[in-house]
Amino acid sequence: MNLDSIQQVIEFLGTFAFAISGIRHAAAKHFDWFGGYVCGVAVAIGGGTIRDVMLGTTPFWMTSPSYLLCTALALAFVICFAKYIECLQNAWFVFDTFGLALFTIAGIQKSLSFGQPFWVAIIMGCITGAAGGVIRDVLLNNEPVIFRKEIYAMACVAGGLSYWLLANIGAPMELTVIVSFLVTCIIRFLAVKYHISLPKLKE
Repeated sequence: MNLDSIQQVIEFLGTFAFAISGIRHAAAKHFDWFGGYVCGVAVAIGGGTIRDVMLGTTPFWMTSPSYLLCTALALAFVICFAKYIECLQNAWFVFDTFGLALFTIAGIQKSLSFGQPFWVAIIMGCITGAAGGVIRDVLLNNEPVIFRKEIYAMACVAGGLSYWLLANIGAPMELTVIVSFLVTCIIRFLAVKYHISLPKLKE
């Protein structure tokens, strides 16, 4: 698979994972189906839209209706399998973490394809991964997750740095993507499991 194909697959998987996360949060607030869909779309395309505007290109979801259809598929998935998802404790957290990792990678790859240096690409990866969650939390009147004490955006940075390291040593693209994905997810999972956080600011 070439880079464009890998990036497209990652964006689809990230869209699906983030959409499920947003829809599950909306369900917890007792939104209707349309409200859930809107929340899912906001999470799925929010970060990528900000990234593309900053890169000076057409937002990715405006080039194909497939991303909006992917969110609709996520809504159907949640509706049809709600009772099974409900049995999985913190299922939304797992999907949110997968989406975070996948969109971080997508943001890095797209930024590099536009000729941006790696430090910019890592920042764009963080924006792509984390901004959707901020938009979701604002819509749901929750405190944005990046302002909480748990590790969130820093997991994106760690995943981005691992991507940069492997790319610099000439590792295969597939391996680079897999390792970056795992680093982001593992750091996020461990941070939540063991209550690891950055120091708080003091007055």
